[in-house]
Amino acid sequence: MRFAAVGFDVDHTLGIDNKLERVAFLRLLDLICGEGGRCLGTLAEESVRIDDLLSQQRSGAFTIDEAVARFVSEHGANPSDTYSVAYKHMALESVSAFFVPQPDARLVLTGLRQRGIPYAILSNGWSPLQQAKARALAFEGPVLVSDALGAQKPEGEAFQTLARALGADPHDVAYVGDNPRSDVAAALAAGMRGVWLDAEGVQYPAELPKPSAVIHRLAELLALL
Repeated sequence: MRFAAVGFDVDHTLGIDNKLERVAFLRLLDLICGEGGRCLGTLAEESVRIDDLLSQQRSGAFTIDEAVARFVSEHGANPSDTYSVAYKHMALESVSAFFVPQPDARLVLTGLRQRGIPYAILSNGWSPLQQAKARALAFEGPVLVSDALGAQKPEGEAFQTLARALGADPHDVAYVGDNPRSDVAAALAAGMRGVWLDAEGVQYPAELPKPSAVIHRLAELLALL
């Protein structure tokens, strides 16, 4: 499979963040309750609520600031910029402790640089956080994040923006990600090569178009060159 440029997802592709955003919200909850707010359930129940909130935020339903405001209101406190600032600080300061690069991520990025193949990140989420993860990877290419782009995966415009950032025709771009729908199928729909990183041995949905290639470790990408 030939390609002239590579796009990468971040979470569960280039690295694992170990639910750091959930942890930041739980720490925010501790702050809220300490200031007179109310807890709505057990730690496990609160975690489920947080994961649902983050899922909606990542899908583009609302911004991270709006997510924090909703969370604060649900727990009986008055939304304010103070809580949003506190949450962002907690999330960003957790990157160094929680985000772990894939063991072969830097090897692959070095291999692409040595071959003169440009690469970039395209990720849904909150830009400062994803930028911090990229820095933890010593990532040297463009980092495109949905909240700054105004478009997100699986929208075609997000992938078109990626191609422009790479200076390549979409047909010459391989996009690598772990999510069959928002990474692989969406990249294929945008005219790119969709490379599925199946690091967990899961079943690929039969109703989706087949990936251009399947790898189980990032280092296998270099063998496709």
